[in-house]
Formats: sequence, structure tokens, C-alpha cells
Amino acid sequence: MTSELYTQAAHLIEARGLHLDDAQERMLARLADWLQARMRPSAWRRRPAAGAYLWGGIGRGKSLLLAALFEAAPVASKRRVHVHALLQEVQQRMLSHAGQADPLLRVADELASEARLLFLDEFHVHDIGDAILLGRLLQPLIARGCILLLSSNYAPAQLCPNPLYHSRFKPFAELLQRRCLVLQMEAGSDYRTLGIQHWGRYLQGPTTLLAARLAHLPAAAQLLVQRRALTLRGMDERTIWLDFPALCRQPLASSDYLYLCQRFAHIAIGELPLVARCSPDEQQRLINFIDIAYDQGCELWLQAEHSLEALCAGVAHGDFFRTRSRLTQLRQEQLDCLAC
Repeated sequence: MTSELYTQAAHLIEARGLHLDDAQERMLARLADWLQARMRPSAWRRRPAAGAYLWGGIGRGKSLLLAALFEAAPVASKRRVHVHALLQEVQQRMLSHAGQADPLLRVADELASEARLLFLDEFHVHDIGDAILLGRLLQPLIARGCILLLSSNYAPAQLCPNPLYHSRFKPFAELLQRRCLVLQMEAGSDYRTLGIQHWGRYLQGPTTLLAARLAHLPAAAQLLVQRRALTLRGMDERTIWLDFPALCRQPLASSDYLYLCQRFAHIAIGELPLVARCSPDEQQRLINFIDIAYDQGCELWLQAEHSLEALCAGVAHGDFFRTRSRLTQLRQEQLDCLAC
């Protein structure tokens, strides 16, 4: 017997013209049963888990399922936020409580009072400082009765795999395992690669072709982003054009990329090199940028002289599988198309 919440969430998905496979249907039903019980606890039953942590391979619909449940949930105060945006927000809020006792607890109070249901999408961490901050934030959120929805490509124990930091994050991974319903999405098709939705273009050819497409942009030398100057090719109110070295070869943070993606609806990046030849730091910055641009709904244009397949070949970075999946959703245009 399906729950009322399952039925409503399934209808929302169907309204988008999407059809769930068997594994997705089973997962949606299980999550809906949990969330319905969590919102309506019974005195004679064991209290349901404080959150749901759904993890698994790329393009399997984790965010789709949780977003549908989130939308269908009859909760007045709820919020969905990407992990990069949450980290920036928490740091900014902590600054406003500087000089007070335990600013992070005050931020947790604010977040819990603003949203009974909190959906943290794309939950993953690489920087140990961010990992500890998120871990310390989860404890008071759970203690204050906030219902958590988390999607991730990683099991909790794999969130911070660097052996130098793993022991420091382990208590927070154990907290997730202990207080959340941890579910793994069954393997199956990567629906991103099967869909027809495009969020930008991959332009294969020389930089002059991108320049021809963006000839209308006023010239702009630099843009100041949190005290760091970015060298630009062009910019107007809606569009920014810069090259890969300006975006990824200087120590920009996720907050810098979030600023760009929130300010500009259209971002063009030229002169992309083969990613396998980039340094680990450059690869991580590109991954972070693509994550944020995708989540923020930016229209992205990427230009390189080699094919998208060549761009992505041989990259060993553990998170690049997600980036590759998202890049395949760009509409690919080659030289003969651009010349038309």
C-alpha cells in the first residue's frame, strides 16, 4: 500500500514527463514512508530517523526523488540548498555572530527556526575545514528537530576519504549513519546521458569561433571577485567571458564561483585544456565550478580545440565522473556546425 506522500511525489514527477524505473519507484516509496512517519510521529512507535541520506551513482535520479518528496511534503517551512551555497552562507552568518559564544550553534538555531525540512543537495566535501564545519553543523540541526534530506554520490564513510583527514571526519560520518536512514540507490542507467535537456554548449574549435559568437560583448579587462581580480575577455550585465587559466589556475574558492553563477546567467569559458593534463588543484576547481553552474542553472558555453571525449579522457580525480556526466548534457557543436 503506497502512502499519500508517495502518490503526491510520483504525480509531481509524472507532471514533468518523466517515468521512474522499478528501482526508483521502490526507493521513492521507502523514502515517502519514512518521511510521512517522521512528520507524524506516534507515541507507540519508535521515532523514525532524523534524516534520509540517499547515495549512489550519477544520473540515477537521487535529487529528482528527494526534490519531489521535498515539494510534496506538507511542511510550511522548508528549504533546498546546494552544499556549496550552504557553506558560504554558514560562514557569512558566523561572521555576524563574531565575538559571541559558539557562533556555529547560533547559526544552527537560525537555520532550524527557518526550515523544519532542509534538503542538502549534492552533499560532498573535499576541504577538511568544510568537512568539519558541516559535521559540526549537523549535530545541532538534528538536536533541534530539523528533518534532513541529503543526496550524495558517496556513502557517509566515503565522504572524506583522504587518509590524512579521515579520522577527524569519522565521528560525523558515524553521526549520519546513526541518525539518518542511509539508502543506496540501485545501479542503472545514467539518465542524464539519455535525456534531451541541454544546459549549454560545448564548442569544439579555435578560440576565434567563440570570439565570433561573443563579438557583441563589450570589452572588459577585469572583474573583482572577493578581492581577487579575474582577467576577462568580455562582459555585460548578463554574460561573462573568460578563459580557463583565469577561472582555474588561481586559487579561487567555491564561494567565488557561486558569486559568478549568481551574478551572470550566461558564462563562457575559452581555451579548455585536456583535463588529465591539469594539476589536481585545477581539476578540483573545474569540478567545483561545474557543480555550482549546474545547480544554479547557468547557461554554460565551453570552448576547446579537442572533442569533449578527449577533454574528459584519462582523468583520475575521484569526483570527475559527476562532472563528465554533466558535461555530456552540453550541446556539442563542431567546426562545420559553427561555420554554418
